[in-house]
Amino acid sequence: MSLDDIKSFSKENMAFDPTGHDFLHAQRVAKLAQKIYTEDFKKDETDIGLYVVKAASYLHDTIDEKVTADKKNRLREVRIILSHENIATPAREDILDIIQHMSYSDNIEHHYQLSNEGKCVQDADRLDALGAIGIARAFAYGGHAGQEIYDPKISVKEIKTHDDYRHHKSTTINHFYEKLLKLASSMNTRTGKQEASRRTKYMRDFLSEFQMETGVKDET
Repeated sequence: MSLDDIKSFSKENMAFDPTGHDFLHAQRVAKLAQKIYTEDFKKDETDIGLYVVKAASYLHDTIDEKVTADKKNRLREVRIILSHENIATPAREDILDIIQHMSYSDNIEHHYQLSNEGKCVQDADRLDALGAIGIARAFAYGGHAGQEIYDPKISVKEIKTHDDYRHHKSTTINHFYEKLLKLASSMNTRTGKQEASRRTKYMRDFLSEFQMETGVKDET
């Protein structure tokens, strides 16, 4: 089963995204998700679930509100692409379910139950928000969104709703405490938890260095 059309669609819609949700992000998520799936669920290259993992990884951000202003139409395009793939209906529906229900923002007020494949993609996506690449992506998105790096007058907020997450005034450093450092506790899989712990430590070390160099108060 070829992923060529899916990869092309992902690249076409995400290649030049400046927020950290570009095609290279999709590639990293696909690689990580495959690793998690094969290690935690002992699947091989012939398993249909591995195809679901790959396809959902490449498609997951194409419908994200940060990437498209017309999520409904983009989802319709994704459905068309999947209808041309030589896969059974359950696999196609699982891919659609994963990409619509895996995001952090969609799970703030309601925790969606994903398939094992979905759990792997969700973990991989969250892992890419951690570690060195997570730090780089955080500042890329903060600059794109017009956020300051840090402002001691802007306090860290407890995010309880989707609206809080999208519209409250924040800084990039605050974002580490409001979301990124909490991701490790949300991992679904053994492999995801192990890697998240390592990457989160790296981020905490960065924040300690940031505090030392700037004299800012550590929010933990």
